[in-house]
Amino acid sequence: MVNNRDTQYLLLTPGPLTTTRSVRESMMQEYSTWDVDYNNIVESIRDNLIRLAVRDGDNLKSFSAVLMPGSGTFAVESVVGSVIPSDGKLLVLNNGAYGARISTISRMLGIETVELSQLETERTNLNKVEQMLIEDPAISHVAMVHCETTTGMLNPAESVGEIVRRLGRIYILDAMSSFGGMPISMESTGAHYLISSANKCVQGVPGFGFVIADRDNLEAAKGLARSHSLDLYDQWREMEAKGGKWRFTSPTHVVNAFACALKELDAEGGVKARFSRYLINQKALVEGMRSIGFKTLIDDEFQSPIITSFHYPDLPGFNFQNFYDSLKRCSFVIYPGKVSNAECFRIGTIGDVYKEDVLELLNKIEEIIIRLKEV
Repeated sequence: MVNNRDTQYLLLTPGPLTTTRSVRESMMQEYSTWDVDYNNIVESIRDNLIRLAVRDGDNLKSFSAVLMPGSGTFAVESVVGSVIPSDGKLLVLNNGAYGARISTISRMLGIETVELSQLETERTNLNKVEQMLIEDPAISHVAMVHCETTTGMLNPAESVGEIVRRLGRIYILDAMSSFGGMPISMESTGAHYLISSANKCVQGVPGFGFVIADRDNLEAAKGLARSHSLDLYDQWREMEAKGGKWRFTSPTHVVNAFACALKELDAEGGVKARFSRYLINQKALVEGMRSIGFKTLIDDEFQSPIITSFHYPDLPGFNFQNFYDSLKRCSFVIYPGKVSNAECFRIGTIGDVYKEDVLELLNKIEEIIIRLKEV
């Protein structure tokens, strides 16, 4: 299928990812940020996000959605910097680069921060989470990355949420690389704040992130922000009071592309159908890579369908940059590794990607490995 596409590359990455032509074409439309038609698009996006995130229709009014300009990290920083009071304390569950990034953000904002630090190949230890919360009543908030794309690790968001809720803390869930592509909800995770981005599993393009949050907690965040432009409460109040208007100039083309992407998610059959496609992609990838001789970094039990890490093959002539460049010449773009104690690389299986694409990729990889073995 790669050769039949109208894009230069197939992006096998955790985002930005390969989008449909219709999503890209939707960016050809111009909108004014003050125009009622544009603000209606924003309101429809907010409403659709809540419906995607809230399982029980009776709970819809208990939650709201806020769009924040910038990458997903901007949205994470808007939450961390806007909802933790000056006397609050954040526990970060860190088993990868993106958990570590939350800690960095929190500390730079002057928030008292503690970590449950684990190896990048270890899933979040639930017993230690509960122990830390019991032993330190000063911890007011807990933050965790659901799908840690450093490795492809799927952390136990639901189990952590149960502990955090039971012990009376506020739960911040970075669902950047899972929301829209895996069947999670505010109820199932227990999250007070769920954060994701336009260019992930909903299959839009980069330009803004979004936060789905408990209304009561949003109300309680008034006046807590440590940043003017990333004030989550003020952004939310502006959208609530003015029918979808952003406080500052918004990425209008990206917003319209996301509205198109949401319609395409629904047309595919919703999150359940997209999750199924991603699972099929990832299973085909792992089976094929293992048949060629590659080994996965983490256990299948904890592996997400989003992105998979593979050890370098035990071949004297293997060089990742050459491997990457060879695949790029065939229109496939993969991801380098981000693990501190292992030489590996990553391949994403989300976006407008299908099993046929994965099989074509595997054929190219096998050709490269055969050539290396002949050297």
